[in-house]
Amino acid sequence: MRIRDVLHITDRRQRQAARGMQAFLVLMLLAGLLLRSGGVVVNALIGLVVTFLPGILERDAGIPMDAGLTLWISAAVFLHAVGTLTIPVIGKPYANVWWWDHLTHALSASLVAAVGYATTRAVDIHSDSVSFPPRFHFVFILLFVLAFGVFWEVIEFGIGLAASHTGTKGVLTQYGLEDSMLDLVFDTVGAILVAIFGSRQLGEVIDALTARLEERRVG
Repeated sequence: MRIRDVLHITDRRQRQAARGMQAFLVLMLLAGLLLRSGGVVVNALIGLVVTFLPGILERDAGIPMDAGLTLWISAAVFLHAVGTLTIPVIGKPYANVWWWDHLTHALSASLVAAVGYATTRAVDIHSDSVSFPPRFHFVFILLFVLAFGVFWEVIEFGIGLAASHTGTKGVLTQYGLEDSMLDLVFDTVGAILVAIFGSRQLGEVIDALTARLEERRVG
């Protein structure tokens, strides 16, 4: 099942949605600069850089990035950036919308899982000396994502600790041990979705990575 099948929108609409998110991040960056808000600037800038990665990977590395993949990546960083804003009536989505943090963690974890899945699958296809059973892929993706999730929680804790000691406002916020455990649960949800549906959505990416590995072996 591909992303366009789930969303029931055309590739053109998906690309337009991704461009719209990109434009919003540009406005968010400018607003952060005008208001001298370090948190807004950093989150908008990182998100904006990430939205350009699909185009760079396709142009410079020959990795096909269809509209669904582009929207997937853009949505993950866009929702994270918006979650740090203070919105009228709502306030900060991360703090006041109970499902926001869960959604962004699941999306971000799915991207991490996609990288791990595509890489191991390409190595599996490319190398005659390496053979990964289907169960290994599933377990590897889960462990890979959970390891990254724990690493991310440590980063959040470290940034929060540094901010409290320096009296500055942290770029990332950690809301306690219970929140961290829930984050890891939804990281797992994102990993499971990729483990189940990754072969269909990432097929062209895996083929391209395999071809690059073949070129290096021949070269």
